[in-house]
Amino acid sequence: MVTATGCWPRSRIAGTGSYVPARVVTNDDLAQMVDTSDEWIRQRVGIRTRRFAADGETSSDMALEASKAALQSAQLAPGDLDMIIVGTITADMPIPACAVFLQKKLGCKDIPSFDVSAACAGFLFAMSIADQFIRNGELRNVLVVGVEALTKITNFTDRNTCVLFADGAGAVVLSRADDDSRGLLLSTRIYTDSALAESLCIPAGGSKEPLTVEGLQQYRNKIYMNGKDIFKIAVKKLTSASLSAMADAGLAPEQIDWVVPHQANLRIINQVAARLGVPYERVIINIAERGNTSSASIPIALDESIRDGRIRSGHTVLMSALGAGVSWASALARL
Repeated sequence: MVTATGCWPRSRIAGTGSYVPARVVTNDDLAQMVDTSDEWIRQRVGIRTRRFAADGETSSDMALEASKAALQSAQLAPGDLDMIIVGTITADMPIPACAVFLQKKLGCKDIPSFDVSAACAGFLFAMSIADQFIRNGELRNVLVVGVEALTKITNFTDRNTCVLFADGAGAVVLSRADDDSRGLLLSTRIYTDSALAESLCIPAGGSKEPLTVEGLQQYRNKIYMNGKDIFKIAVKKLTSASLSAMADAGLAPEQIDWVVPHQANLRIINQVAARLGVPYERVIINIAERGNTSSASIPIALDESIRDGRIRSGHTVLMSALGAGVSWASALARL
């Protein structure tokens, strides 16, 4: 658990950016690949379309576009950055980190750049880590990115998972707040419970199960998910983490202007909002058009809702996500 209240210096969200690939894939498109239908997908998870990365388009390519937009929003140059943290499970290659390639493409100086692997909670984990470096006075500007090329690790013979996942990137620049300026990060909370570690995983490709020809044929290098296990714990943990973040800041649900949840499943989003007592119209939802982009989903939704004017200066925003591990997190900011 990490809590970030009442400490100086404090972090602020100085800028946001996002990127989604050009290729739009509809439910009807997926129905040509696997036994499913538009109606089944909409009713089950609430997705109508999603974006797929182009052939040859890497996670660092997508992260670069989101990062450039975030830096422009923050009125900073790559040379102003002190650190880059990327939340992802789909780095360009096993080593080095996706953040290393992003640093190279941005043309940054010699700064620490590394990845965080917490799946769908990766962006909030990364933001919490960045917050600690700023709060202890060591750094001033940290680029935090959530990016996934999930379609590269999706089993398109499994209709329970292939209808969910999509590609994209979102980014924020966290900067030191020298006064009570806009964008203050009020709280971050991060957690992991390993009891369900194998309920959402990629079984092969690591030291436990090196990848073989047989493993490839059995899609052991693709995402496996026990949806029932994840659904049950997601609602419970996202609710508790959100309440903890509000308690850190001394805020009640009625004082939250917007909830920006991980876009995993519309039913999960609705149940969490109901348990928090937050009206549906104050929840940012883009899952119908974006699908589940894992660690990218919150920063994409945050950036899009800032740019379209829904989230404005002074609004209080609650974010929460749960992913493999299982790991979950929440964050509260006053934009």
